[in-house]
Amino acid sequence: MARPPIAHEKILAAARQIVERDGAGALTFDELVKESGITRGGITYHFPTKEDLVFGRMEFFEEQLIAAVRQRAPEESAVAAFGRMVLADIDQLAARTEMIAKAAMLIRSSLALQAREREITARYTARLAGVFTAETESADDDIEAWAAASALMAVHRGLLEHVRNEVLAGRRGAQLSKDAIAQASRALARLESGLADYPANPH
Repeated sequence: MARPPIAHEKILAAARQIVERDGAGALTFDELVKESGITRGGITYHFPTKEDLVFGRMEFFEEQLIAAVRQRAPEESAVAAFGRMVLADIDQLAARTEMIAKAAMLIRSSLALQAREREITARYTARLAGVFTAETESADDDIEAWAAASALMAVHRGLLEHVRNEVLAGRRGAQLSKDAIAQASRALARLESGLADYPANPH
């Protein structure tokens, strides 16, 4: 899987350090400059607002989901390409559980962050629907394309909430990953049965 640019990762790592050490209230651009060694302009180039910092990794991953569907091999369905990326990301859960727990608590304590997360999901659903309408040469508001995109993004969103709930309940380690993979695989299999030939791969 592609990785974010080095500066992007360094800023996110610095943000996590500040939140873990001093709490979410301490996450300011001045503190990020001190922690990361990157100029304020360099930080705001990647993350114009603090909300962008909170959701930086999520947005990067969703870019990868869109790219996986758009660039899939001729024999691979859209569901399979999307699922391949989702399942690969689950493999990294064990190393991120503490970060997930802190992010979940932060997001669930802020209506503004919850609204921002919904906006991100809506934006990437629209992006994915755009991939489907382009491949099928249908209208931008084609309901079939939007339904397919919404179903796939619902797997990602549902898995994210499931993992957050499990981590906040104290789940850790291999069992957490195993359960998340089982949950995602069942949902993807359900979609594959209905969307296996949609859209017909143009490659």
